[in-house]
Amino acid sequence: MSNEEQRPRYHQNRRLQQARMQRQVRRSQRRLNQLRALWRLFIIVFLVALGIAILKMPQWRLHKNAFDSLNSPVLEIVNNRIVPSQKILSALRRNQVCTKPIFLVKTDNLKKSILQLEPVRDVYIRRFWFPARLQIIIIERTPAITISPDIDVPPIAFFSSDGKLIGRDYMPLSPDFKTVRVITYGSGDDYRNWDKTKVNNFKRLAATVEMDSGETVEYIDYRNPKDVYVKIPTVNIRLGSFNAGTFDKIHRIPSLLPQVKMLNKKVKYIDLRWDTNYIKLDE
Repeated sequence: MSNEEQRPRYHQNRRLQQARMQRQVRRSQRRLNQLRALWRLFIIVFLVALGIAILKMPQWRLHKNAFDSLNSPVLEIVNNRIVPSQKILSALRRNQVCTKPIFLVKTDNLKKSILQLEPVRDVYIRRFWFPARLQIIIIERTPAITISPDIDVPPIAFFSSDGKLIGRDYMPLSPDFKTVRVITYGSGDDYRNWDKTKVNNFKRLAATVEMDSGETVEYIDYRNPKDVYVKIPTVNIRLGSFNAGTFDKIHRIPSLLPQVKMLNKKVKYIDLRWDTNYIKLDE
């Protein structure tokens, strides 16, 4: 067979080989694409199953006994200096522990329960996801004045700086709180009817006396609203009725205290009720 006759057959065989190779390549690509699709499906199913398994882990949920004890590892109460932690825990117990994942738990009802406690001004509840736990951050009212029925009786209540009267359930206060002690029977001017303005007037009275005398006010004797006394370590100060003119009277104290300290006799009180100052000696 001549070369001219062999050449067409050679080209024909080569085209057949190329066609077979192309079919093999396409089959390989199809198998590879199928494997890739199966692999993607496997990864998706695995990730979905893993996600479901993780979400079902108990660490995402509060334990049903979360509010049973202050020692609960999933509950932390901070920043409360007036309200005992046990009272806050009791407020929380009015609500059922939500068994949903922590990121789905609504804390509005918990907050409302805590805000019913009188000394609490605001509360923030932080949710920690894993492990699930709650942090209760208490913002309390600031004590301004305390109320005692007599000089020798410890305070039975206090007013906050916003005029809120807080009862004996939250007494005694920590010594860290600097408050003005007011002695009152409640007769003549019932302290249960006092408002923020009245509270601020007592604070201003004590601050003015301390500034002019350089001494700390021990208490304000308001048992007779028409005859008010202010006690400082050196002497008793008699003011009479507590009104707008009282603050002008207090400015006389710096000129009188040196005289009181120089006397060898016991002084009963400084009388500032009148235009003329008097130093009353103890008979």
